[in-house]
Amino acid sequence: MDRRSFVKYLGATGICISASSCASLNLFGDTYDEEVAREAWKNLANKEAAFAYVSPNKKLPNVFIYGDSISIGYTTTVRKELEGKANVFRFHKNGQSSNKFIPFTEKMKTTMFQPYLKGGWDFTWDVIHFNVGLHDLKYVKGGKLDLENGKQVNSIEKYKENLHEICKYLMKEYPKAKLIFATTTAVPEEGADGRVAGDSVKYNKAALEVLANYPEIQINDLYAFTKPHEKEWYIKPHNVHYNELGKTAQGKEVAKIIAQNL
Repeated sequence: MDRRSFVKYLGATGICISASSCASLNLFGDTYDEEVAREAWKNLANKEAAFAYVSPNKKLPNVFIYGDSISIGYTTTVRKELEGKANVFRFHKNGQSSNKFIPFTEKMKTTMFQPYLKGGWDFTWDVIHFNVGLHDLKYVKGGKLDLENGKQVNSIEKYKENLHEICKYLMKEYPKAKLIFATTTAVPEEGADGRVAGDSVKYNKAALEVLANYPEIQINDLYAFTKPHEKEWYIKPHNVHYNELGKTAQGKEVAKIIAQNL
């Protein structure tokens, strides 16, 4: 008898009236409900392929990718590379700047995970690969990139302060997870809309100063990996994003680093 038939049977006998109430009684050995979790994710996540729902396979470790649009670009490749080796989840939208990390991550936790969502995810992360920086160093005015008239989202000092809080948060909330910080990819030498060439170097230097206090956190130097190929990998001039060649190469590199930590 399958789960739904069993639920109907229990309802007819008066033992249990719904799948959710049966789940709460743990009659099936776990409380995860695929339909409930899928619906919650549908209402939470962006619609692109990188944000597709991932059904957790309990036989595999769970990987969480958090980052900006650069990480969105390489997520699908990471999933392909780690297929059959890990469940690869990513944050449900663009992770943006460092001050957003903790409230954004808390939002996903309280939306998708038990006990906040009855029938939701009931696992913890084994590996967390994260990055913040490219949205911290940009200049914005009125919600739009504006190098001439805008204000930088987070100064280097504020970025360092935020990154300290992120590290402490992850180590407290996920003490058994292996943590990997990816350095911020470069701003083109000619500059980019709302961003100054060379700022990635400054923010990465600041990040490494912070991470020196957390030797448990591994560094994935995605900046150094990408920099030599930027001319062939950039999608167009004055743009920080990468073409398919670049996204695929980055994804394979990220997958390799993650696999070493599984």
